[in-house]
Amino acid sequence: MKTKGYTERLYNGLIKENPTFVLMLGMCPTMAVTSSAFNALGMGLTTTAVLVMSNFVISAMRKMIPDKVRIPAYIVIVATLVTIVQLLLKAYIPSLDSALGIYIPLIVVNCIILGRAESYASKNPPLLSAFDGLGMGLGFTLGLTCIGIFRELLGSGTLFDTVQVIPENFTISLFVMAPGAFFVLAFLIAAQNAYRNRKAAKAAAAGEAVAYSAAADNGELACGGNCLSCFGAVCAENRGKLAENAVKAAAGTGNTGKSAVNAGKAEGIGKAAGTAQNDGKAAAADSTGAKGETKA
Repeated sequence: MKTKGYTERLYNGLIKENPTFVLMLGMCPTMAVTSSAFNALGMGLTTTAVLVMSNFVISAMRKMIPDKVRIPAYIVIVATLVTIVQLLLKAYIPSLDSALGIYIPLIVVNCIILGRAESYASKNPPLLSAFDGLGMGLGFTLGLTCIGIFRELLGSGTLFDTVQVIPENFTISLFVMAPGAFFVLAFLIAAQNAYRNRKAAKAAAAGEAVAYSAAADNGELACGGNCLSCFGAVCAENRGKLAENAVKAAAGTGNTGKSAVNAGKAEGIGKAAGTAQNDGKAAAADSTGAKGETKA
């Protein structure tokens, strides 16, 4: 159970609530330092180290920090950790330190770090908070590195400042400039949203197909599964059966929001079908009454 919680924290930061492509946090370093993949990777890993340590320390001290001064306390803790990381970069990777420049000290006020400290680390155990910081940091690193790879490849033709992939005569210098960051970020977010929408549509279609197939196999459809003979009151009755099956399936699983949404839609279809059937009966009764009056 604990292992599941740790992996869920990693998945949450990497995919479900990716800071760059989903939450849209930390846009300042995202736009500024992603002109090359190496700088983007270095910025992401630096932020990850600060996130993991700050989440762990803040979670361990969450019961000692007074509620009224928690934000200043978080900033002091994060600033201390950022200073340590910056000194280590100056000592061991001076080229990365000079390339990132002012954006290393600005990690102190990064929305991702303060946001996770306030929303998660201050309410959960230290180890779980550290994994939450690791997941968010890796998600941020993934986003920065993807943007950096595209910008460097299209703008300079190189990859991690080493391999020349595209000849210099065929590169587009716009992508290593500020507007290029916006273009690449917009393209990647659009591609991600298109993939998610397509996946959601396929899941919804599969759910409807399963409900129809189950109803046809059980002989619950008035037309026996023959769509050519499905019309009028027969169609309304079939829709009602499908709605009942979808509601039962949703009640049986009961663990995803999507099932509940599909069940709600199916229930709405069932109500509409019932209304249509009642309207048909009412129309038939009116017609019978009118015939009776004519005969009289």
